[in-house]
Amino acid sequence: MSQNISEVVLTERRGNALWISINRVERRNALNPDVIAGIHASIVAAGSDPSIRAIVLTGAGDKAFCAGADLSRGTGVFAADLDEPTTDFGRLARAVHQSGIPLIARINGACVAGGMGLMALCDLAVVADHARFGLPESKVGVFPMQVLVYLRKMLAPRHVNYLCLTGELINAGQALEMGLANEVVPYAHLDERVEALVASIAQTSPIAVRRGKYAIAAMSDMNFDAALAFAETQIALASRTDDAKEGLAAFSDRRAPRWVPFTSGTNQND
Repeated sequence: MSQNISEVVLTERRGNALWISINRVERRNALNPDVIAGIHASIVAAGSDPSIRAIVLTGAGDKAFCAGADLSRGTGVFAADLDEPTTDFGRLARAVHQSGIPLIARINGACVAGGMGLMALCDLAVVADHARFGLPESKVGVFPMQVLVYLRKMLAPRHVNYLCLTGELINAGQALEMGLANEVVPYAHLDERVEALVASIAQTSPIAVRRGKYAIAAMSDMNFDAALAFAETQIALASRTDDAKEGLAAFSDRRAPRWVPFTSGTNQND
């Protein structure tokens, strides 16, 4: 089932997943306020549908996932609303950070500048073997300030420095070696591998995944002692959920677990 959030952002329900596609092929799926708002709205809406187990983010066509900001707007593309303390991309990033639904980046082509930021927001990334990656902002007189927030813990410092300071592009194989991608596949098999990941996620406990994403984000800035203390508390709470009881019962009965879809307002994340 397809539904257009706008002309520039298309959504389609495929089984357990919501697919979100940037639809600006003529601009290499570049970002503008409407694109960012459309992705943001789609992710927020997905959070209220317990049957959605994964979100797939991609670009239309086979040339580009996202070419970053639309530079046809000139330097105004980087200007912020002085009445707002946050940017539209920053608000999108916060919404993704708070989402309990796994996000999969389907990298169907060039992924540069702000496109790298979108990919870094996702939990998993499947990359077509012809894709290219880079942070060329310095070549147009700016710097990937916001993208650094998302990439600095994903990549080793030397890799971040290379991408930011040279503006050079890397290929899919290099992206895999650096840790940007989970796997690289021929374009013809891209959907197959993405759908396999969705199927794997759909078999897991929605409560465990939701709590796990929360824990991963919370522990990322903690020192060892704080992270261990937090984990000790979280495992005690997780073991008391209905999904934990069902999972153990299914294991004992040698059957597939019957997960109850998560709905907001339940106390399983308390």
